[in-house]
Amino acid sequence: MKYVILHADGMADHPRQELGGKTPLQAASIPHLDHVAQDGELGVLTVALDNGRQGSGLSGTCILGYEPRKYYQGPGPLEAASLGVTVGEHDVVYRCTMVTLKADLPPGVKGGAAELKKLGPHVIMEDATAGLITAAEARELIDAVNEQLGSEMIQFYPGSGHRHLMVWVNGKTRAVCADPQSLVGRPVNDALPTGDGADMLRKLMDASLLILRDHPVNDERREAGLKPANCLWLWGEGRAIPWPSLTERFHISGVAVSSSDVHRGLGLVAGLDAVDTERLAGADFRTRANVAIEELKKRDFAYVHLELPDEVVYDTDVKAKLGGIEDIDREFVGPFLDGLEKLGPYRLLVLCDPGAVHQGKPGEGQWFYAYRDSAVKPFAAGKRRFTEADALASTVAPRDATKSVVRLFAKGS
Repeated sequence: MKYVILHADGMADHPRQELGGKTPLQAASIPHLDHVAQDGELGVLTVALDNGRQGSGLSGTCILGYEPRKYYQGPGPLEAASLGVTVGEHDVVYRCTMVTLKADLPPGVKGGAAELKKLGPHVIMEDATAGLITAAEARELIDAVNEQLGSEMIQFYPGSGHRHLMVWVNGKTRAVCADPQSLVGRPVNDALPTGDGADMLRKLMDASLLILRDHPVNDERREAGLKPANCLWLWGEGRAIPWPSLTERFHISGVAVSSSDVHRGLGLVAGLDAVDTERLAGADFRTRANVAIEELKKRDFAYVHLELPDEVVYDTDVKAKLGGIEDIDREFVGPFLDGLEKLGPYRLLVLCDPGAVHQGKPGEGQWFYAYRDSAVKPFAAGKRRFTEADALASTVAPRDATKSVVRLFAKGS
């Protein structure tokens, strides 16, 4: 028996006027995901979102069977696990996001990002991804920051794109920090870190502003008409606490297949192996499907994390998201299901959520699932589709997301 959790991250959404009142999933052509919904069980997942933590990895934590209020410490520690960053039990890992800030100046007054000297009420979050800065450019910037601000107590580590890490040795975890994506277009002053440890975080963020503002990489980006990465925004903090092993709990072998450091790290802390990032970096969806099947041939279980490209996730054109969903269904889900069928009996759980960009915002999409056991006669559920509305209309009672793995690995069910 093969077991699979296919995590469709960020695909759930709310009805959009541009799509005639449909969600992207409803408007998209997704025959392969629809097939899973029609042949299996479709329903809604419930999950506790009141642990005060935010960021990517929360839904994956739940679907792998971990109580989020106890184990989810934010995306920082998960990324650290993926990147191989050594973290002590009393150290705190912060997500260190490169952002673009601008000055909120009256009309006709010259100045802007190049003149920012300190965070305050006059500063606006222009872009929470620094214009989707490249890994090579970001590496130069994070190295420059670490050279000037790094110490025995504070260290900065390069990640990918605009996402990086800071480790505060014996640091404090009670500061209240904000996801920069929630601040786009708004003043940052009221969202700066507060609480125990906030003074240190604010000093580091102010210092990064001065270091990055005049860096040659940002000068080149401005000359090219691109947004500068002119500040490091600290958030997503947490300690790297130990997690009980999923593989030991259910006596299975397993692997995480993800190009996301957060979800790759999630698999590692859960006791799974993880596909090397080099095998997935830059790979198209069809290649990733082949990698997932090859890995599943060698193990009992695969946690496969799929997400839309950053340029789609942060695009304001909802039709880009619709096209991205169709690409995933055609290029990944179809070939993956074909390969899975050839491996013999299987159980497949597909999780769909609104993703970290919209997580926790009312009306931004449902957490829902489709479950298929190849040993059970297909439901043949007519025209039912893999959509938010169809999941809500299901007669199946909502299920606790953290209990999903118990059902998936249950003997003889």
